[in-house]
Amino acid sequence: MITRENGNSWVRHAAVRRRVVVPDKPFRNLTVYLPGPYRNESDMVRHCLQALEGALCWADVVRMASPWVQAVRDDPPPFWAMESLLQEYPIASSEGLALMRLAEALLRVPDATTAIALTADQLGQADFHAGAHTDSALARLSHVAMALSKKFLPEADGTHHLASRLGARAVVAAAVRAVQLLGRQFVLGETIETALAESDRLHHAQPAVRFSFDMLGEGARTASDVARYLAQYTHAIARIAEAQSGPHEPASADGISIKLSALHPRFEEAQRDRVLAELVPHVWGLCAQAARANLNLTIDAEEADRLELSLAVCEALCSRVAAEFPGWTGFGLAMQAYQTRALDLANHAIATARRHRIRLMCRLVKGAYWDGEIKRAQEAGLPHYPVFTHKHHTDISYLACARALLAAPDAVFPQFATHNAGTVAALLQMAAHTGAPCELQRLHGMGEGVYREVQKNSPVRCRVYAPVGQHRDLLAYLVRRLLENGAHASFVHQLADPALGLEALLRSPLQPAPGPAIALPAGLFGPGRPNSQGLDLAVGTDRNTLLQALQTTRVPVVAEAAGTAVEEAMQRSLQAWPAWRDTPVADRAGLLRRAAQVLQDRLPALCAVLVQEACKTWADAVAEVREAIDFLRYYAGEAERIMAPIPLPAPWPGVTGETNTLRLVARGPWVCISPWNFPLAIFTGQVAAAVVTGNTVLAKPAEQTPGVARMVVDVLREAGLPADVVQLLHGPGDTVGARLVAHAAVAGVVFTGSTAVAKTIQRALAAKDGPIVPFIAETGGINAMLVDSSALPEQVVDAVVHSAFRSAGQRCSALRLLCLHDSVATPLLDMLAGAVRELRVGDPALLRTDLGPLIDAEAHARLQAHLQRLHATARPLWPACDAGLAAGAPPYCIAPQAFEVASVADVAEEVFGPVLQVVRWSGDPAAMIDQINRLGYGLTLGIQTRIDSRAQALARQAQVGNVYVNRNMVGAVVGLQPFGGAGLSGTGPKAGGPHYLYRFCAEQTVTVNTTAAGGNIALLG
Repeated sequence: MITRENGNSWVRHAAVRRRVVVPDKPFRNLTVYLPGPYRNESDMVRHCLQALEGALCWADVVRMASPWVQAVRDDPPPFWAMESLLQEYPIASSEGLALMRLAEALLRVPDATTAIALTADQLGQADFHAGAHTDSALARLSHVAMALSKKFLPEADGTHHLASRLGARAVVAAAVRAVQLLGRQFVLGETIETALAESDRLHHAQPAVRFSFDMLGEGARTASDVARYLAQYTHAIARIAEAQSGPHEPASADGISIKLSALHPRFEEAQRDRVLAELVPHVWGLCAQAARANLNLTIDAEEADRLELSLAVCEALCSRVAAEFPGWTGFGLAMQAYQTRALDLANHAIATARRHRIRLMCRLVKGAYWDGEIKRAQEAGLPHYPVFTHKHHTDISYLACARALLAAPDAVFPQFATHNAGTVAALLQMAAHTGAPCELQRLHGMGEGVYREVQKNSPVRCRVYAPVGQHRDLLAYLVRRLLENGAHASFVHQLADPALGLEALLRSPLQPAPGPAIALPAGLFGPGRPNSQGLDLAVGTDRNTLLQALQTTRVPVVAEAAGTAVEEAMQRSLQAWPAWRDTPVADRAGLLRRAAQVLQDRLPALCAVLVQEACKTWADAVAEVREAIDFLRYYAGEAERIMAPIPLPAPWPGVTGETNTLRLVARGPWVCISPWNFPLAIFTGQVAAAVVTGNTVLAKPAEQTPGVARMVVDVLREAGLPADVVQLLHGPGDTVGARLVAHAAVAGVVFTGSTAVAKTIQRALAAKDGPIVPFIAETGGINAMLVDSSALPEQVVDAVVHSAFRSAGQRCSALRLLCLHDSVATPLLDMLAGAVRELRVGDPALLRTDLGPLIDAEAHARLQAHLQRLHATARPLWPACDAGLAAGAPPYCIAPQAFEVASVADVAEEVFGPVLQVVRWSGDPAAMIDQINRLGYGLTLGIQTRIDSRAQALARQAQVGNVYVNRNMVGAVVGLQPFGGAGLSGTGPKAGGPHYLYRFCAEQTVTVNTTAAGGNIALLG
């Protein structure tokens, strides 16, 4: 609540500024099923090896597996073509990667023009003319086919010759057919009926083989997605039940695998209350259906941050199984051995089954989200990875989990999914020692040769994990599996390599590596700059740390500057500058690093203040504190780099008897004006850049968020900054800000805010007599995202929701204009509307809140005026309702809204809030970039396409500061994505980049004539 007093000053009402928010009770004292996921890899490997002591003789493993491997190489199975293709075109090669990326996208492209461009782009990147690497018939055939195909496709620049015009469609048609044939190796059937018919044929050929049908599809984004997947699962269970012949137990019957993320659009820890209330009844309906038919139903494993939530769902289901179907032994869950807490999970499953007096099926897999888990931990600055970084450590974990499961036949029926012959031999050895029943599993289309040989001499049961669905729905899944199993280090790839001997192929994995295979997240930027450490809101202890800080932390009260404060502060700044300018840069940089560590230590308290004063959600608050830490550490290193004197003309000697040195020197007092939407990160970045280069600072924070700025200044002084080097001047922009900018002694101004205010500052600086001072402005933008028909719809929707609506759209980088290719616009907008309906708008102190309120009454009124205009001139894409608003939501909350406009030119101004404008396009995407350029803004641009050459060409054409391809458009990382725009979006240089600090400095060249008092004795040498 904001009120204007005396017509010119803004004062935030105490009820908002000083409110105490009750912590989010549903997230406190929750049951935690497993230890935290971020633990030392070496410690976990030792723990697994201890669990394996005495369980295995690896020499016996090699003796058992060697004949299988040799037999497979001597007599390849019918599906050996895939393994041979991976050998010919490895995933790590440009050819292999091109084929996989073509397979991932081609079938979903609806228009011929884009399909031709995609095929030309991917095949054009690889050198299929180089000839086959092996002499197999497949290798020769694939080489000739790929090389000829390229002749009939347009050039990379889009030009066509006669053959390409006549043949491009034929090549694409052939490529589509080839991708469909590739998919047939991995998809048992496109419907459950065709899959069951195929499984019946395979049953007759191999009576001991059973199937677990997996209905393909990525996670649900909308309620309609949930309804569709639920109907598919229900229908599939009914058909599977009908297909079973005679009495059976779950272990001897076919079954089904389900994904929890397909049955709830917000399957994430922050929405636990919703998930348990809405998802569990759906899943229980499927479980009851499977139990009545005595089938097995397995809950698939997903990402590490969803594991605790999955276990909460499983706990509720186990309780109902025990109460309603105590004799059913078909309920199961999948476990990923590549997670460092896999052994803890195995033991938890055993304990859960015993506690409820039921028997669980436990499918042990190695894992398929490895790269995603690594990237998430790095981006979030987590202390360790939730997965093993060495592949053989995963093998150790797998075997340790297997031993635990085999030792508990009363509680679990183990199902071991692997394509590795050595792992299979080790499992059979351990199973023989215990006598426990179990089964082996493989993915349909892989491992058939190994399993053929295993079953010749062993009565072990085998189950095939069989995907079912349309080929286009398979693609993301297919590529993930191929990347996993086609990697050079995988057994599948190595088995197809005859040059690799049996000894190397079956080498024991039971030798721990001394440390992780890649740097920990803290070391992401090298030894000189530690990555800031974050918190994982999916981890209970991290959530509680934040909520406890909310109880104890209050927003500092900052008095407004008096009328004479500006002049007095300037005089103190001028007096402090010489001593600070002459302080060695190493000392200034050291101060920033000390301040960074204080911010790191106080991250929960700073987050609590951001939530209370700036209305940040918890995720945004954590990210902002980390960004401030990164600014301090990055600018410390940059200052030491750029402020070292440079001898000229390095590396040559130059004129004899003379030395020339170029150095950077501080300019004097800087005015730093920061915004309310990033009151900690931008304020810290501006001040740190000025201070570390030897300048003094007069800092005017946003009127809405002075408490955050006060905390930063206090931290800098605690780290050793003299009091007058940085002075905080809180007050209205039209008084305090204007006086600061107009002062004759100002050496430079750095500003982040609106374009209109930036122009006002520019005019004020130009009107002053005296020196011409530098002005760094970072302003807003009409930021666009261009989507072509090759983009993955789910990925687009995720990126749009995050970019346009998170942070209530109150980011200068937020998505404002979505440009959709006409052939995919309608279904994509339907999916977007459904995804938006699942967002929750309300109190940012609640962890389940996705969007908090607008910052104040003025912002709310301005946005309402924009909405009135849009309702009159554009077409709303969904009803303007408050369906997403939580009960008791604070003032100034607005649910996300979107409008379709006729053209890019209709988007005339930035709308600062959760409002998106959409335009459809067709034809040349370059023409769309021209229209976006003509808007005059130049901050961020998103491009969603699988055509790499198109993405690069559009990025070069765009007159913007930051281009993001196939990801969201917000959250630039210091040092990785320097941030700033051009045109109406700012002056540059980019914040968080290698050129930023130069602007805070003046250059000075010092020339010394060393021969003034005599000759140059160096010549005598």
